[in-house]
Amino acid sequence: MLARQRQSVILDEVRRIGAVRVSDLVDQLGVSDMTVRRDLDVLAARGLVEKVYGGATSLAGRSVEEPGFEAKSVRQLPEKEAIAHQAATLVRPGTAIGLSAGTTTWTLARFLADVPDLTVVTNSIRVADVLRQSGRADRTVVLTGGVRTPSDALVGPVAVQALRTLHLDVVFLGVHGFADRSGFTTPNLNESETNRAFVEAAGRLVVVADHTKYGVVGISTIAALNEADVLLVDDGLPAEARAVLAEQVGDLLIAPVSRRQEETA
Repeated sequence: MLARQRQSVILDEVRRIGAVRVSDLVDQLGVSDMTVRRDLDVLAARGLVEKVYGGATSLAGRSVEEPGFEAKSVRQLPEKEAIAHQAATLVRPGTAIGLSAGTTTWTLARFLADVPDLTVVTNSIRVADVLRQSGRADRTVVLTGGVRTPSDALVGPVAVQALRTLHLDVVFLGVHGFADRSGFTTPNLNESETNRAFVEAAGRLVVVADHTKYGVVGISTIAALNEADVLLVDDGLPAEARAVLAEQVGDLLIAPVSRRQEETA
């Protein structure tokens, strides 16, 4: 297969599912890892895809654009791992916590395996699956109902009503973007309402978001910056952004990212 043909196949896959992994393309195309990476470099240089850790995704854009879970799950993997690792240290045994839908909260769920006696409320099928796979008898998982969004969130009146009856010690909220004036935002209006119900249920609100989401503005605001008791971001966040955010959020926590991981991306 010629390079142009391979690149056409790759682009079709990105457009179809929103993201591709290098390892999957190696198997699909029958070429080397380096050949796939060169093809992705060409497509990225032409402005057709966005290169990310381990693959590529469709380009981000408008305030109502909502990438699917698979597209987001391959973006900023080292950053999400670092954020999730630190976020897990904020979870105390014997508490009730909320995890909104999203790939960062999904990553956090995998770090909660050793925390005993937890009750976890989530509107994410992916998060619930991770927690249930541990099979621990001392864990209760409450999955709200609702309409499923492209990011695999269950949203709408059913989810909102369920959340409004609950009181959670800590809620970990994943967001599409955050900025000075717009606060924490999402491109999905229904998801915004459901996430606001999470915020209202929280005794303490911890927002988890990697640095690339700073300055990104979705169509609907979930919460103002000053509503976050903690904003947990990776160390890729620029110094000027840290100064702005530190004045508005309760506590700004910076998770260090392994440079070794970044070099192998």
